[in-house]
Amino acid sequence: MHDEAKPRRLRRDGRAAALFAGPSLFGLTLFTLFPIVLSLVMAFFQWPAVGERTFTGLENFATLFSDPVFVRALLNTLLFVVLYLPLNLIVSVGLAVWIGPRIKGRKVLRVVFFLPVVTPMVANAIVWRMIYQPNGLIDGTLYAATGVHAPNFLGEQGWAMFAVVAMSVWQGFGYNMLVFSAALDAIPRHLLEAAQIDGAGPWRQFFRIMLPMISPALFFASTMTLITSFQVFTQPFLMTGGGPGMDTQTLMMFVYDKGFSIYQFGLASAGAWIVFVLILGVTAVQFAGQRRWVNYDV
Repeated sequence: MHDEAKPRRLRRDGRAAALFAGPSLFGLTLFTLFPIVLSLVMAFFQWPAVGERTFTGLENFATLFSDPVFVRALLNTLLFVVLYLPLNLIVSVGLAVWIGPRIKGRKVLRVVFFLPVVTPMVANAIVWRMIYQPNGLIDGTLYAATGVHAPNFLGEQGWAMFAVVAMSVWQGFGYNMLVFSAALDAIPRHLLEAAQIDGAGPWRQFFRIMLPMISPALFFASTMTLITSFQVFTQPFLMTGGGPGMDTQTLMMFVYDKGFSIYQFGLASAGAWIVFVLILGVTAVQFAGQRRWVNYDV
């Protein structure tokens, strides 16, 4: 009797699980999987908002790589990644080390440093645009102290991308700081105490003990930060609109313009898939190289 009841109970549990998981699976299929498949199909078509759709094969991809605006957006995105990723990691690791167990009020500092991450990026971008503008906080403070005006950070070529990167680092370093802080707290104290007894200074302790011990956290943070940095959109869109000229035009801004400004959905989808392949390739390289520098031994 017991053996007969078990299959019925399993079927009942399966139906209950399907009932609870059904709405989420429906939403995932409708709003995630279906758009992904549709965008892949659209990438191989000339797909206007209204009118006939024509299969073009790889023509959309060839058109993008022959478009100087797309190439410039690609180079700008790579420049953003090259600047943003190391700065984010350096600031995050540095602050995580600074707010160690011996610092009073470290819990409060963690909350303060994490606040920019949970505040809306749109609001942050608007506030930073006001800070950067002529007669804004930076310009006004510098002029009051020295009598010299600050550059027009968002309006002069050569400054705009660095201004966007600085704002992005301020917005995003708090998350990685918490990751590194937790990893540093997990390091056995006796290792650092033994190194200190042997005469190792703070820098040697950091490079010889702390950095290898937090390398899994560093790998995770660098991978996630790399993925998000390739998708940068909100900061340049709101702060500079892609200018001055095309100095801060990024790949996601290019995709947005093609898709929702001139309604060339085929080109927009092709651009989105190029971003996907680029992120996938860089991430694969990172995973392949982790064996050389990530230490999972406790």
